[in-house]
Amino acid sequence: MNIGQAAKQSGLSAKMIRYYESIGLLMPAGRGDNGYRRYNATDLHRLAFIKRARDLGFSLEEVGKLLTLWQDRQRASADVKALASDHIAELNRKIEELTSLRNTLQELVEHCHGDDRPDCPILKSLETGGCCSGH
Repeated sequence: MNIGQAAKQSGLSAKMIRYYESIGLLMPAGRGDNGYRRYNATDLHRLAFIKRARDLGFSLEEVGKLLTLWQDRQRASADVKALASDHIAELNRKIEELTSLRNTLQELVEHCHGDDRPDCPILKSLETGGCCSGH
């Protein structure tokens, strides 16, 4: 199948498929007589793997490691678990950071009168870097 068909079946864009080829996550596709990329079932299986890993938030570097582990039938599952556990720790760090950002913004919104006055604690905080000054 051509890249458009592979994109449709994999749920990825043709641009992303070309990018994954360019960085080595996917072997460059064979070419038909017309010069167009041709993808087979093995390529689609690998693209599906990449998409699922990316959907879980793994970085491209991590996806590369997962692909290597996936293809290595001698690998220990402990190696895969360690990589996934590290990813969970990173996700938890990001969740904490986002929660803190949300809480700060929520506090600013609560201190904003939201009326016709020009005084705005949200803008003041963006200007000065402080939260909820003057309270």
